[in-house]
Amino acid sequence: MNNRKLRMGLIGGGKGAFIGKVHHMAAVLDNEIELVCGAFSSDPEKSKASGPEYKIPESRTYTTYEEMITAEAALPESERMDFVSIVTPNRLHFPAAKMALENGFHVVCDKPLTFTLEEAEKLQQIVQKSGLLFAVTYTYTGYPMVKEARQLVKAGKLGKIRKILVEYPQGWLSENIEIGGNKQAGWRTDPEQSGKSCSMGDIGIHASNLVTYITDLEITQLCADLNTFVAGRKLDDDGSVLLKFNNGAKGVLTASQVCAGEENPLAIRVYGELGGLEWRQMEPNTLILKWPDRAKELVRTGVGKLSEQALAHTRLPAGHPEGYIEAFANIYRNFAYALRNSKAGKKPDPLFDFPDITEGLSGMKFIDKVVESSISENKWTNW
Repeated sequence: MNNRKLRMGLIGGGKGAFIGKVHHMAAVLDNEIELVCGAFSSDPEKSKASGPEYKIPESRTYTTYEEMITAEAALPESERMDFVSIVTPNRLHFPAAKMALENGFHVVCDKPLTFTLEEAEKLQQIVQKSGLLFAVTYTYTGYPMVKEARQLVKAGKLGKIRKILVEYPQGWLSENIEIGGNKQAGWRTDPEQSGKSCSMGDIGIHASNLVTYITDLEITQLCADLNTFVAGRKLDDDGSVLLKFNNGAKGVLTASQVCAGEENPLAIRVYGELGGLEWRQMEPNTLILKWPDRAKELVRTGVGKLSEQALAHTRLPAGHPEGYIEAFANIYRNFAYALRNSKAGKKPDPLFDFPDITEGLSGMKFIDKVVESSISENKWTNW
């Protein structure tokens, strides 16, 4: 196992897809993983046509994920895939993951974890029963400066956390582009494929995960307001959420895909009794520290004395930008390390963490509670 690359099978990611190509690039970046097979589309012809794009032979380009899992499980252990990566629309996450786990394959799954909270709860039980590894690709946890922020909070540098502000504005759904055939907009705004939320299910879930990852706090209550601004759209394209946490801290989360002109400026600010921090995804190599009695500090990737966690997730010398693909790759690399340790009978190294089934379930609960609060007259909803 240690002398070869881990073998990955891809479910989804066919012609015209976006996130599948990102998963592939991230998975192979550190030479720990190779893609050996795939069921790239629910359309059998498109799946077969997508195989050559990934340099996958026809014999291991499958027409359905069921066919792939069954065929790979029948291969000798020396040939079959070690794990599957699921990058389909949300409605297929649960059945694909369930079948993979029940056939002995570890799983990496794009967020959100499943189509419904009920599926997520069932999937957690299956994962726990199987003893197999399960990763959820909350990409932003992979950035070195996010790791640094987490360690600063954990070390008490900011004191007791009081206030958290996180925003995720995008503008790409400002118009009804789904009716024009845009594939990415089409399934995200379709409740039959996406689930009960668009903006909160697609990007709000990243914002909530970033909050809990950096602060290690738990949400106890929330009050949400979801909106659909574009006429004819079936799901929310905008929302705001007030948050209460288990240490008494309060927070505000906004996620919108109708902020015209915005790209992907996810940002978080965390304030404690002693100071604050700020991280912005579009300038990911910088972490801003704020103090009441001295000047701001700019903490930079690769510069100065950083935490062991930040250094372990940095690839390049200072001044060389590391971004989305590298952060994504950190999740795959850490998953690969954990899988190698598992095969060797060793425990995972906590230095190389990755979001797992617990974070996946928490994300689904966040979506469910936000929608529940938004339609409730009582508004404040217990977690």
